[in-house]
Amino acid sequence: MDKIRKEKIAFAVIKILAYISVVFLAMLVGYIFFKGFRVINFRFLTDVPRKGVTEGGIFPAILGTFYLVLVSFLVAVPTGVLSGIYLSEYAPKEGAVIRFVRVSVNVLSGIPSVIFGLFGLAIFVNKFHFGVSILSGGLTLGILILPVIIQATMEALRSVPNSFREASFGLGATKWQTVKNIVLPVGMPGILTGVILSVGRSAGETAPILFTAATFYTGRLPHSIFNEVMALPYMIYGLLTEGTFPAKQIPIAYGASTVLLLFVFAMSLLAIIIRMRSRRMKKW
Repeated sequence: MDKIRKEKIAFAVIKILAYISVVFLAMLVGYIFFKGFRVINFRFLTDVPRKGVTEGGIFPAILGTFYLVLVSFLVAVPTGVLSGIYLSEYAPKEGAVIRFVRVSVNVLSGIPSVIFGLFGLAIFVNKFHFGVSILSGGLTLGILILPVIIQATMEALRSVPNSFREASFGLGATKWQTVKNIVLPVGMPGILTGVILSVGRSAGETAPILFTAATFYTGRLPHSIFNEVMALPYMIYGLLTEGTFPAKQIPIAYGASTVLLLFVFAMSLLAIIIRMRSRRMKKW
């Protein structure tokens, strides 16, 4: 009887903590949305900032964030997915080198983003002379999300039952044919989920682009990957910490925060939909 009572108490405590977490999250997001939706309109989304980001809109920051995410996507997704396929399907299960690579991937996924920003500053901005630009920031963000995509790919492929591979081999298929026609299609929903969540993460990072890509204010739109850009995370940071007209700039910061949150929520919702559809499609 004591064990049953202890178990009920433990579950009750866990449930209460979970509800508290959800309430705090809802309060935080609700407060930002309440402040942000007051200033969001068509002009706010399509106009350029004016008079030192005290008037106008945030279109350059939206466009700059899109460019940075696009470059990071083009860099990280092919590299991360192919690396995950190799480590999961082709690499030997044992060996010092493979163990070192797998440990390195796990370690890199836990490194603070500011370290990636300093790396991008030292390598892409200074060493390769790309300067503070879309290219430097996109490459830095790509390296930031690369370990996450590798891990997501490996986990998705590991979830494919070995009986699928054995059946394919039994029919005379080669290793590559099995991976391409059987393993990848089955594991693709999990891979896409990891990729989409990584894209959402890259859109919200401030530290990496702080050193490599972002500027607080510019009235011009970028016309080259070697131009610096405004970006939503850095714009929010600058308005709240360095703004000289808080009465006018803080509402703009809340509006930019709302737009950024909506983008991240959209990415998360897309990942959830893909995951739910993949679960319905599984028949084993």
